[in-house]
Amino acid sequence: MTDTQRQLKFSQAINEALDLSLGADPNVYVIGLGVPDPTGVFGTTSGLQQKHGAGRVYDMPISESAVTGVVLGSALVGARPVMAHMRLEFAMVAIDQIVNQAAKWHYMFGGQATAPMVLRMIVGRGWGQGPQHSQSLHSWFAHIPGLKVVMPATPHDAKGLLVAAVEDDAPVVFIEHRWLYGIHGAVPEGLYRVPLGVPNLMRRGGDVTLVASSFMTLEAMRAAGVLGGQGIEADVIDLRTLNPLDDTLILESVHRTGRLVVCDQATYTAGFAGEIVSRVTEKAFGALKAPPVRVTLPDAPTPTTRALSNYYYPGVGHIVAAARRTLGLPYEDPTASIGPADRLDIPDTSFTGPF
Repeated sequence: MTDTQRQLKFSQAINEALDLSLGADPNVYVIGLGVPDPTGVFGTTSGLQQKHGAGRVYDMPISESAVTGVVLGSALVGARPVMAHMRLEFAMVAIDQIVNQAAKWHYMFGGQATAPMVLRMIVGRGWGQGPQHSQSLHSWFAHIPGLKVVMPATPHDAKGLLVAAVEDDAPVVFIEHRWLYGIHGAVPEGLYRVPLGVPNLMRRGGDVTLVASSFMTLEAMRAAGVLGGQGIEADVIDLRTLNPLDDTLILESVHRTGRLVVCDQATYTAGFAGEIVSRVTEKAFGALKAPPVRVTLPDAPTPTTRALSNYYYPGVGHIVAAARRTLGLPYEDPTASIGPADRLDIPDTSFTGPF
């Protein structure tokens, strides 16, 4: 088996990126709730404390605001901390430290100060999680000048983007969807970097452009497979990074296809999908053959019950319908086939990759 064929799970790729970063730079340390626990933050930090010591990999008290401040202070004097928030919502109590402090130091001090810190935030859904533990507020953070926002979709990119984030001198919000931890894919050995800000063309086609990030990228890939069976070939572009974002690849694709569907795991209003639609309409309006379509969550809090969840989360059927709509073709209501036994709030066991 060649190096490029070595298969790792998404969680293992994160773990390997942290392990290599800790080994490469003594200024790197890892901190967070449950980091040294047997489950190791869904397996992403397992074994790191045993290998690198309790002085560089350790737990923290349930005081996210205070500890984020400590992490920021250490970054300002030379450390490169990686802080894990088990849920994105846990980071919300530290918004002042993240938004008003970490994101601003480099600018306020004329480039003479840096805050090289990575804030891992876990998003995702699942029965019983509800409105306060399943939000995906990536567009919040992408809106803040001074913050970089990363959302990997594959094990290869998870490792390469995390290594690049740890080495970056800016604060980086690194968002992981918990349904991705079990997927697998080719991951090279050793240190390598995926540059922040550069999207990836996952699949090439000439009929419609599908743009997505994180878990929705894999849904877009599956949708592209369905569309291919219907004679419709789709470009699938994984954003990988929301801020910074080089939109060259997206614009080139739309110039070829003339049609755009943006898939986002946030709400319709003020979500990041709207940013992509805006850029395309500003820079490639003449290339569009149909209005762009957004496939997003509805403008409502995340539900807890199975009955509501089945109609809340968009999936493959919604993306297929949106693509056919841009082509002026008939499409089915993606919710019409949902039955009482469906559980769209739990991962599809066949959804393991590689992608």
